[in-house]
Amino acid sequence: MTSQTPQSRKEAQAAAEAVQFEPEFIAGLREIFERRVAFNQTIGLKIGEITPTLVQGHLAMRPELIGHAAYERIHGGVISAGLDSMGGLAVMAAIAARHMDDSPMQRLHRFSRLGTIDLRVDYMRPGIGQEFLLTAKVIRLGSRVANTQMEFLSADGELLSTGTAAYIVS
Repeated sequence: MTSQTPQSRKEAQAAAEAVQFEPEFIAGLREIFERRVAFNQTIGLKIGEITPTLVQGHLAMRPELIGHAAYERIHGGVISAGLDSMGGLAVMAAIAARHMDDSPMQRLHRFSRLGTIDLRVDYMRPGIGQEFLLTAKVIRLGSRVANTQMEFLSADGELLSTGTAAYIVS
């Protein structure tokens, strides 16, 4: 295994940040993420921003998502599933950024084997509110496994939960 020097990691990060995804690619990701993944559609998870280094999404509170009736808290399973989905989306963006020579459709087909192999969620504050924000970034993208960090926030940016995950990419 080869390791990157701090300088080469910075150069790789700068190169990824310079990538701009085409509208066709973004539309394809939205189609997959928001419509074809039925669970994301069920909970109402929507994509906000997609860059090679950070993805953002949002989730509107609905009665079906309540996990604690007395306090109208969002269910922990919804938080976990949302973080998992956003981590997967971050991996998709990172993979796509590595293959910008491919057409948008070719890049979208690269995600067929992506799957969660480990997920950890820390619930720090109750999820009470009308709207929630989710963010995710890839901290390592290897040839077989990707690792991510995710956050679940209130609409005003208060950190409610964090997650880390590993995904199989090959």
